[in-house]
Amino acid sequence: MQLWRLFIIFCCLLTSFAENYDPYKILGVSKSATTLEIRRVYKKLAKEWHPDKTNDPEAQNKFVQIKQAYELLIDPERRVKFDQTGITEDTYKEKYEYSRFQNHPFEDIFNHAYFNFQENDITFFHRLSITARQYDKILIPKSTHTPHLIFFYTDWCFSCLQTAPYFRKLMDHLEPLGVELVTVHTAREPNLARRLNVHTLPCIVVLLDGNIYVYKETITSVQRIIEFLRNHLPYKLITTIKDNNIEEFLNGWEDNKVRGLIFEPQNNVRLRYLITAYHFRNRVAFGFVNSTAIRKDYQVPLDMDTVLLFNENTSRPVASISMKEIPTQTLHHIISSNQYLALPRLSSQSVLESLCPCEWNKPRKRLCVVLVTTASSDHDPHRQSFRRYAQTAPYNSERVRFAYIYHDKQSEFVNSLIPDGEDVEPLLNVVIIWRRDTSHVKYEWLSKKWETEENLNDTVHKLENTISRLLKSSEALSYEAFVKDLFDEHAKGIIGRIITKLLVFSERIYDGLNKEQILPVLSIVGTVIFIIAVGYFMAYLVRMEEESIRQQNAKAKNNNTGPANNYQPELRLHELRSEKYNGLVRLLKPGCRTIILVLDMQSRQQLIPPFHKAVWPYRKNKTLMFAYMYVERGLSWYKDLLQLSLAEDRELNINPRNCVGTVLAVNGYRKYFCMYHVKHPESKRRKSSSNKSIKASTVKDCEAAAFIGFNSDSSESDDEILLEGNLLDGLPNWLDRLFEGTTKRYHINYWPEFPNK
Repeated sequence: MQLWRLFIIFCCLLTSFAENYDPYKILGVSKSATTLEIRRVYKKLAKEWHPDKTNDPEAQNKFVQIKQAYELLIDPERRVKFDQTGITEDTYKEKYEYSRFQNHPFEDIFNHAYFNFQENDITFFHRLSITARQYDKILIPKSTHTPHLIFFYTDWCFSCLQTAPYFRKLMDHLEPLGVELVTVHTAREPNLARRLNVHTLPCIVVLLDGNIYVYKETITSVQRIIEFLRNHLPYKLITTIKDNNIEEFLNGWEDNKVRGLIFEPQNNVRLRYLITAYHFRNRVAFGFVNSTAIRKDYQVPLDMDTVLLFNENTSRPVASISMKEIPTQTLHHIISSNQYLALPRLSSQSVLESLCPCEWNKPRKRLCVVLVTTASSDHDPHRQSFRRYAQTAPYNSERVRFAYIYHDKQSEFVNSLIPDGEDVEPLLNVVIIWRRDTSHVKYEWLSKKWETEENLNDTVHKLENTISRLLKSSEALSYEAFVKDLFDEHAKGIIGRIITKLLVFSERIYDGLNKEQILPVLSIVGTVIFIIAVGYFMAYLVRMEEESIRQQNAKAKNNNTGPANNYQPELRLHELRSEKYNGLVRLLKPGCRTIILVLDMQSRQQLIPPFHKAVWPYRKNKTLMFAYMYVERGLSWYKDLLQLSLAEDRELNINPRNCVGTVLAVNGYRKYFCMYHVKHPESKRRKSSSNKSIKASTVKDCEAAAFIGFNSDSSESDDEILLEGNLLDGLPNWLDRLFEGTTKRYHINYWPEFPNK
């Protein structure tokens, strides 16, 4: 019984709602009204009841009712359903929110999503949906002057449905300010979602000047989204004006921009003026006044919003508007009507398109009267006189526009207007242009140059006659030419573009990072910075140490008597003589050895350099000493040394010339030596491993000593002829084997005496 009672009560309530809710009555149209009539009435009522345009306390509710009634009647299916049954989802919503049942005990029941269809209707997103082609062809070019908010959604996305009310509020708040909101169906446009770095749904992307910024927070706070848009508008879009910079700001019109002053009761610039400044940033430079004295000078009311526009005449504004709440449409209309200076400069192709549009399909000609000057102060008087004439010229501004151009910056455009075969000096001359299409122009030069005001009467008379004649439809201009687009004088240089790209890239990286990714990225960046800092610090210490050593060496050099006293070679070669014999051979410490080169006076120049080069890698070994011995001085010692190493006791007959190039490695403590000579069996190459083993087994001590001709008086004891420069070619390899311990050791019982000579 209880369920039936609830059902009956519910049906009665719905019937009551249906009887009271009438969208035709809300809009004031008949049931037979066409779609065009409904749309016309809706626009009129929306302007009348918009909360920004009326102070009526019921404006908010009335505006919502008008909008929902319009959305119902503009949809054919929903309109037919309402005409047949008188019940629609708007019925429940409107009566619940705005009827006397607002505090009804069944409020919680009707607040469920089952009855909140209109607020979360997915068709709302479908109506605003765009394609990737529309994004590339329409939105990106339009984003240079109009901000866009793009909402990404898909079907059967409950989170998207839940954010629909917030997106509606966002539209109601931002669309009147000049921001356009569109949607993208992610399932139908997956490539566009990937291009714009959309990873989750729902998602909002801000499009400004072709750059995208992804909003990563939840779409439940309209104010946060508005702040996100505000923070990504260009930096210093509006200059703060105080008493000390008002004159500099107003006199900066030489950048070819009109000056605009914004006055507000509060101290912060509202979003509506930021978006307006973004829309007209190429034509108007805006400043926000934060000074009471400037308000008094221009007699601006304290309780109203005021916008003043100035051209070259900074003493008084060329246009002004003051209202409690300036509508965006009205503000744009006033700025559009005064967005050019009294004498603008043709500084880009867009300025030329606005001042001198193409008129190939119009019977009435629009002429552009252009003074050719240079970017020099010498031509300021001529431009000033031409500006005064342009302000007082008796012509309709819709048919005749005055401007000037810099010949040194737009030389290609100006030179194309010089007729072939005619001597025309363009500087300080006036050319009259009529553009038929984008590249085809007709023109005529004034026969007299533009002078200053003292000599201007004849020139003005000539110019007025020429303009009056050319304005007639029957008259044609004398010349025609094909011209290229003007050079954009306000475009950023290559350095500015690189900096802008880097800033945009850094912002995209920052926006693309999740909260979980920020810490690892910061860790990597910190590690790289730490490594670079440590490397720089170490390099700094090395430079300081080198500088300290350099200063010490310079100081020591200055304190010594000569450079020879300060020379300490890294590798010292000692001469083996009787007074050094004990230190180099006989009394060597355990583990120490002396490498001795045997030479004579004739071979000194040829053998010392290769010996020095061969033993250079071992210079830091503290267990080695290096020496050389003249065979003439130590022949008897050398003969006794070889005699002691032989197993047989017989007399040796030594040829001193055959001993040259011998290297002895002497171990004084253990009483043995190793020998290198180019004719020594250890220095000869083995042809195979088998020959090496046979030859090693047959070598005896006496044979090892016979290699240098002990039994011969001739130096030619072998069939090979040896050159002194090649005697030490195999020494580096022998030294490697020496320190490996693979060379043959010749042991003796005692060290013979070295001769005293």
